[in-house]
Amino acid sequence: MIRRTIEIIGSSFKMALQELWKNKLRTFLSLFGVTIGIFCIIGVLAVVNSLEHNITNEIKSMGSNSIYIDKWEWTGGGPDYPWWKYVNRPSPKYAEMREIRERTSSAEYIAFKIEIQDNAEYAGNTLSNVHVYGISEDFDNIQPVEIQYGRYISDAEFDRGVNVAVIGNEIGEKLFGSPELAVGKEITIRGKKLVVAGVIKKQGKQMIGGWEFDQSVIISYKFARNIMDERRADPFIMVKGWDNLTSKAVKDELSGTMRAIRRISPTKDPNFSLNDINDLSDSISSAFVGLNIGAIVIGGISLIVGLFGVANIMFVTVRERTGQIGLKKALGAKKRVILSEFLLESAFLCIIGGIIGLTLVFLLTIILSGALEFPVYVSVANMAWTFIICVLVGIIAGIIPAYKAAQMDPVVAIRSK
Repeated sequence: MIRRTIEIIGSSFKMALQELWKNKLRTFLSLFGVTIGIFCIIGVLAVVNSLEHNITNEIKSMGSNSIYIDKWEWTGGGPDYPWWKYVNRPSPKYAEMREIRERTSSAEYIAFKIEIQDNAEYAGNTLSNVHVYGISEDFDNIQPVEIQYGRYISDAEFDRGVNVAVIGNEIGEKLFGSPELAVGKEITIRGKKLVVAGVIKKQGKQMIGGWEFDQSVIISYKFARNIMDERRADPFIMVKGWDNLTSKAVKDELSGTMRAIRRISPTKDPNFSLNDINDLSDSISSAFVGLNIGAIVIGGISLIVGLFGVANIMFVTVRERTGQIGLKKALGAKKRVILSEFLLESAFLCIIGGIIGLTLVFLLTIILSGALEFPVYVSVANMAWTFIICVLVGIIAGIIPAYKAAQMDPVVAIRSK
């Protein structure tokens, strides 16, 4: 039985190749719809999935299992975002961070952040729109900062508010000519001199902004108060839960903690937002669902065209092989064998069209990876979908011609030869 099945598959594949070789132009034009359909579906899915993967990784890089306490709701967005609801809320305060640490057992690390955008100067050179972050000690335990040259800010420097800084790779390159030359030099921000202790490893361009460490200067919170007005410096508190706890458990406890700190009764709306990185990632994934559906619809239309093209090939093939079918049936070939041969041949033709489409997708990924700031790739899942879609289209396209061939009367079929 297994041997017979292998023979049928081999015979069908051979006939599919013969059909392709004998009528190259006709077969190619008929398979063109399948090729374009696979190119549209897999091509768009590859780009969308790569983009989603890149953005999701950027979001996760903001700290796993982390909650950001802010006045703003990060996942609101859109034209109906009720900014008036949040604008008058009080901003998080450094003193609240201390209280959170005392009241929240689920928090492993807690950090405070303030931020401005300003100029950084060195030896007459000025770099504008630099992100200046004033952060507390546990920041790098929540949001890892990988140092390439020099060192990170020490605990003693955090505690005393020393004028040392860690700068981004791009800042080191533009102000000093080379990032490694920046260590030990002094830069000036808002009239205050900062000694460069270290340079952050190059991060590359980010799709959603994020921390943008390449264009950033990191200093201690206690020193940052000398050059920033905390109330106008976009403050928020970062909380990382213990690894054995879910972000939801941490968020639930933080909600009670913040209500207690700000004396908000359970019946009143909170005047703070707890932004879960996992929720933000989920909302991004939801936004990409529509793009994936659009790709499937566009590609599906092309596949329908391709389906009729393959069906046309199979009808012509059945007509051309009528005598051969009659001889096979006269020699004892069963209906299911004839049916299987033509269905497999139709499926193989679609797979060939799909392989051509997938090859075009691979060429597209190479071009886009060079043009965009993130790698575009075809996942194993997308390649598996290519095979499944082609087989299904082939079976649907070939079912009627194959059934017609299987039902032929051997005597009539031989006479028509």
